[in-house]
Amino acid sequence: MPGYMPKHMPGDTITVKAGTGGVVGGQRVCVSGPGIVATATAATKAKYVGVAAFDAALNADVTMYGRGMVHISVASGAITAGDQVTSADGGKVASIAAAAGAAAGDINNARAVDGIALTTAADGAAVEWMAI
Repeated sequence: MPGYMPKHMPGDTITVKAGTGGVVGGQRVCVSGPGIVATATAATKAKYVGVAAFDAALNADVTMYGRGMVHISVASGAITAGDQVTSADGGKVASIAAAAGAAAGDINNARAVDGIALTTAADGAAVEWMAI
């Protein structure tokens, strides 16, 4: 059996791109696209993944301090960056938004939220996600 280590540990610095409007150091950030973060708001709190280390303009690289461990798993079904993910058969992860009977963005639904997708992936492809 091969060994496994998470891509990032909680509190690690992670380099991403600043999205719409840029970001401000010290503010909470959320996923706004594959490898992209934006300032978190009340409407985007379900996609919160860390805190910006410094100010960054739109499309600039920015360092963030991650909220949780970042894992790389196999997608069960299509997953879009920012989706909440949950456990699926075979050790895979699935988008809660696409899961039968689950309401998109509803963290109180019957399916447990394991994390937030940081990348977009097709069924069977590798997806990066942050545990929450």
